[in-house]
Amino acid sequence: MTQARKRGRPAGAPADTRARIIEVARQHLAAKGFAGSSMRAIAREAGVDPSLISHYFGDKSGLLVATMQLPLNPIEKILPILNGDIEGMGVGLITAFLDAWDPHREVFSALLRSTFGNGDPTTMPAIQVAQNVIVSGLRVKLSGPDADIRATLAASQIIGMATIRYVARLEPLASAPAAQVAHALGPAIQELLTPSKR
Repeated sequence: MTQARKRGRPAGAPADTRARIIEVARQHLAAKGFAGSSMRAIAREAGVDPSLISHYFGDKSGLLVATMQLPLNPIEKILPILNGDIEGMGVGLITAFLDAWDPHREVFSALLRSTFGNGDPTTMPAIQVAQNVIVSGLRVKLSGPDADIRATLAASQIIGMATIRYVARLEPLASAPAAQVAHALGPAIQELLTPSKR
C-alpha cells in the first residue's frame, strides 16, 4: 500500500517545485495583474497545495517579488518602516529604499526600464510592488478624505526619484549620497503623510 503524500509537500525536489511555482506565477501576474492573480489558481496549475506557496514565499507579495528574480527582497526593508511610527516615516522610507537598491543599481534600472517599455505598466512588477506594498501600507496609516491621493503621491515621489537616479542617471541625484537624498526628499514625503495645518 502506497503512503499518501503529505499535504503541501512537493512531489519533486524543493528547488524544482519552487521554480515551477515562480514560472506559473509569472504567467498569471503578466496575464491578470496582482489583484487578479489567485494563489489557489497558481498552486493548482503548478500542481502543489496552496499552503506550499505560503511556505516558500509567505504571501502573494512575497511571490510577486520572487518572480522578479531580484538579488534581495525590497519588501523586507520597506515593511518595518511602514509598520512603524508615522513620524519620521518620510526619511525612513527613502533611506530603506536606497539601502535596498543602491547596491543593485543595474538590476533596478533594468526593472524600471521593463516597466515603462513594455505593454501595460500597471501590470509590471515594480508598479505592482509600489501599489500593493507601499501605497497599501501607507493607506493604513493615513487618515482624512484625501488619504488615498496622499499615499499614491508619496509612492510616486519614491518611484520618480528612483527613475531619475537609476534610469535617467541625472546628476547630481544619480551619485548623491543616500543620506543626502533621504534628508532632502524625506520631508516632502513626510508632508504628504502628516500634512501641516494651513
